[in-house]
Amino acid sequence: MPIKVYLTILRWGVYLSFISVFLVFDNLLFPFITSKQIYFNILVEIMMIFWLALIIKYPEVRPKKSWITYGLAGFFGALLVSSIFGVDFNLSFWGDIERMLGWFQVVHFFLFYLIIITAFRRWRDWRNLFIVSLSAATIICLYSLFEIPFSKIGNTAYVSGYAIFNLYFALILFFSLSRGPAGRLGPEIDKNLKRFLGTLYLAAAFIMLLVMKQTNTRGAYVGLGVSFLLFFILQAAYSQSKKLKIYSLAAIVCGTTLVALVFLYPRSDLAQLPILRTIPQISSQAVTFQTRLISWQAALKDFRHQPILGTGYGNYAITFDKYFDPKFYDYTTSETYFDRAHNNLVDIASTGGLVSLLFYLAIFAATGYYLIKGKKQNKISTHEFILLICLFTTYFIQNLAVFDSLVTYISLMLTLAYVYWLTNRDEEEQLAENRALSNKEIGALIVAGLIFLTIIYQYNIKVVMMLDGTIKGQLKFAQGDLPGGVEEYKKALSLKTGLDRDSRASLINAVNTSQNSLFSIDKPKAKEIVDYVIDLAETNVRLNHSDSMMQMQLALILNIASYVNQDNQSKFYFYSDRALTAMDQAIKASPGRVTNYFGKVQIYIARNDKDNALKTLRYAVGLNEKYNESVCYLAKVALYFKEEAAGFAALDKCLDLNGGAYLNPPELVKIALDHYSKIKDQPRVLILYERWSVLEPTNATLWVNLSLLYEQAGKKDKAVAAAKKAMELDPSLKPAAQEFIWKLGGE
Repeated sequence: MPIKVYLTILRWGVYLSFISVFLVFDNLLFPFITSKQIYFNILVEIMMIFWLALIIKYPEVRPKKSWITYGLAGFFGALLVSSIFGVDFNLSFWGDIERMLGWFQVVHFFLFYLIIITAFRRWRDWRNLFIVSLSAATIICLYSLFEIPFSKIGNTAYVSGYAIFNLYFALILFFSLSRGPAGRLGPEIDKNLKRFLGTLYLAAAFIMLLVMKQTNTRGAYVGLGVSFLLFFILQAAYSQSKKLKIYSLAAIVCGTTLVALVFLYPRSDLAQLPILRTIPQISSQAVTFQTRLISWQAALKDFRHQPILGTGYGNYAITFDKYFDPKFYDYTTSETYFDRAHNNLVDIASTGGLVSLLFYLAIFAATGYYLIKGKKQNKISTHEFILLICLFTTYFIQNLAVFDSLVTYISLMLTLAYVYWLTNRDEEEQLAENRALSNKEIGALIVAGLIFLTIIYQYNIKVVMMLDGTIKGQLKFAQGDLPGGVEEYKKALSLKTGLDRDSRASLINAVNTSQNSLFSIDKPKAKEIVDYVIDLAETNVRLNHSDSMMQMQLALILNIASYVNQDNQSKFYFYSDRALTAMDQAIKASPGRVTNYFGKVQIYIARNDKDNALKTLRYAVGLNEKYNESVCYLAKVALYFKEEAAGFAALDKCLDLNGGAYLNPPELVKIALDHYSKIKDQPRVLILYERWSVLEPTNATLWVNLSLLYEQAGKKDKAVAAAKKAMELDPSLKPAAQEFIWKLGGE
């Protein structure tokens, strides 16, 4: 094929890659992630067929030597080596469905970079590519502003990262309209058209800024704020205009003063302005910062054990679990599993080791070198130089609080490829002559086609089929058809893809949380299902015996198997003993995770082992005595075993720690109410009635009693609301309820 045909195919392939940001297929597990990445993978693999044929037929268009390219190749190569020698190669290489950031997935972004630097050879090509990227981002941001904050991306942090890149792309396009030393369009277009295009680019940039307020991502705010400050500093340093220097210095002084005032007076009217409201929230005392600090400390503790290659790319969860600090529960009881460090540098250093980190930093060192060199050689205009420096600064700072996703990886590869082009564009503008079809070209198309089409089917199409089957299984479960759901899972898992781990885990979780459905079907079928799920859980554990969550899942399904086999004592203990072994492994992998001990207690309860159950729970409570769920669980288990003194002592603390939400079933609440009513502990009686009203919301008598308790506690508004709820449930109570409300001064 002629060279222009190859280049056109590759350029359109790159343009089509931006469709990925919009894709959300509901029939796939984690649709915001899998829909995009699988489409992107397939597109890149198709493009690689033509890219290989192109560089074989026309060797002069092959990528030129560049430290940026070497840095990227070294980084992805180091990640692969880390994966091979890491603790969980399967997770490192394939990743998981929730993130799709395994080595196989992310190396596609490097291939994407190679395609771009080969196919985009003139400013006109780059202008079109920036416009395509900006158009896609504008639609995503408008959707975020007017529909859902996380837009079609699925995460507000990803949206803000995507917007930051395209904000700077818009500014690059805007400044390209004015001719400079490294001018672009210059006199090629009409002044009115320039003005119109400039307005569009600025409008798009403004939309990107607006979405920052919508997503409210602190890391993005900090990164953008620093980059704006840097923009004016560089303008003051490099601008040839004295006026512009003065304006830049004034902007620096005003900006830093404004930010300082907001930090000093966070409750002032100034700090409440929409554009400044987020600044006071940027604090080291914020919950998210504290939990991430605990996470980073875990990485630091583990780093000395494998500093060169890390634990294995993508295996951060192992480190986090190993050094999980129980004080984590002081800040939040949700999101206690971190599979990423939420800091790109920490994540790379921890999982990929120093080798990966140094190659990663080398990419940006090389980029900075080429930007400075290009500026000195007049290949890069002042505006372009400043904007690119600011863009990389923003990206780098934001990634100290998050990690990359498909949208930021695509944008990063585009930006790095653009810097490559800026420093090589004089050489790249000349296209090679067209040549006749050769055997090498035909061979390359056939061989590359067979290889990549096989990859497309084996590692993308089959994954789609597996994910679709997983969703079908979940739908069957939702309809109450447990056996039917398991059969759908069997079909999905028979495809044997590299990403089966998460599908297996979702089935294991489903059965672990569907004990009533399991016990309602005939026993032989229940035993068959349990044995199948145990086999899946053991398969997951074999991938990494240090995976606390996988060991926990195995322990729980083995415990269920012991219940299913209660009619046979030897089988009961066969499964129960294995459950204890797996549970001990889960605890060994994450000794500070309090909730792991709850699973062990469930096993002891099944064995009617009161002493070990209470002993285990007391140890769990001791890990963090302020964690209300563990204290409440101790109360429940002690009362279950008729240890009333210990049970009510723990229940006192449970209620004092606002743990009423953990009390169930209603029978337990009634026992507790009887106890506290006898000793006339009205505050705790009120808490228990509130909990009871959640468990049995249609009990009118309960609401009557609750309204009286609220009245005694002086909570008139709540007393009125409870009385209204009572007469709504039982109209016969209406006269008495209305009189009660009237006495309280209500309507």
